Amino acid sequence: MARFIKDRQAAKGQMPGSLVLIGTRKMEHPVIQLMEFDSDNLEEKELDSIEDTTACLQSADMSWINIYGIHDLAMMGRLAEIFQLHPIFMEDLMNTDQMPRYEDGDNYDGIILKMLKYNEEQKKITAEQITLVLGNNYVLTLQEQRGDVFNPVRERIRNTKKRKRLIDSDYFTYALLDTIVDNYLIIIEQFGREIENLEERLLTNPEKTMVQEIYRLKIELSFLRKSVRPVRELMGHLMRSENALFKEKYLTFLRDLNDMVVQAADAIELYSSMISDQLNIFHTLVSNRTNDVMKVLTIFASIFIPLTFLAGIYGMNFEFIPELGFKYSYLIFWIVVILVGVGMVIYFRRKHWM
Repeated sequence: MARFIKDRQAAKGQMPGSLVLIGTRKMEHPVIQLMEFDSDNLEEKELDSIEDTTACLQSADMSWINIYGIHDLAMMGRLAEIFQLHPIFMEDLMNTDQMPRYEDGDNYDGIILKMLKYNEEQKKITAEQITLVLGNNYVLTLQEQRGDVFNPVRERIRNTKKRKRLIDSDYFTYALLDTIVDNYLIIIEQFGREIENLEERLLTNPEKTMVQEIYRLKIELSFLRKSVRPVRELMGHLMRSENALFKEKYLTFLRDLNDMVVQAADAIELYSSMISDQLNIFHTLVSNRTNDVMKVLTIFASIFIPLTFLAGIYGMNFEFIPELGFKYSYLIFWIVVILVGVGMVIYFRRKHWM
């Protein structure tokens, strides 16, 4: 499967709003986790069925429903009915290649974006689609598989002293988004260090293997750009929406989050420009090295041209060449050859060609 765009063959010819998974199934069975809490109490558990989430809609407590695995079409259809999610939003949710977007629903705010991870062994970025649905007293998150960057938020919930603001579903959604964007910046920082270290190596000792490294970084930055840049538009739509469920007092947090997204996008563009410059520098250094070799060879060839000319004259097989009968002809020939050679070397040095 292509990395930058996924196979959409399964969705071909389907009606708009149809539930079709675009992407790969990453779990055997979906897992539904619930964290229900207020300022004093917390309950964590795994739910047996999607039907168990209906109680969260009537609960006075804040509910975080986290679902790992979105491949179960029957479960996803029932989820849409319980939380009254629009069919088109559900279609985008099931498309794991969906660009980050914001959905202004009748009784919910829907946010689709990418959660990024950096594989140290393969030196590649992997992206997982994550969906956040904000309601009045709940936040619903849907992920493709287990494992995420939300553990710091879970620890804040478990700490009674740090839980107070998280009781508001809109602030809780901000906290999740903030964690995702922080992870963007961490990954970009990792790539930034690699690119800056590569530049030092490139200027001191350029090697052929660096081309592969430059192209790898260039591809990963393109993947980062594809995942992060649309989040700027998402944040703009979210802050401009008149029907968004975010309270006025939390808009300052959203603006700060938007600044972080802009910073991340600008950093990606900066490093993309740097890696392109490094590629140009590499080609220039290799070209200069080749030119230096050709320069030396040309100088040697230029020195030997007049010497070859002299040797050619006295190598002719004519019977009457005046100098052939002279006793010191051979010695004089070598003196002339040496003087011509040394003279040309001196001339080249004065011209700074050597």
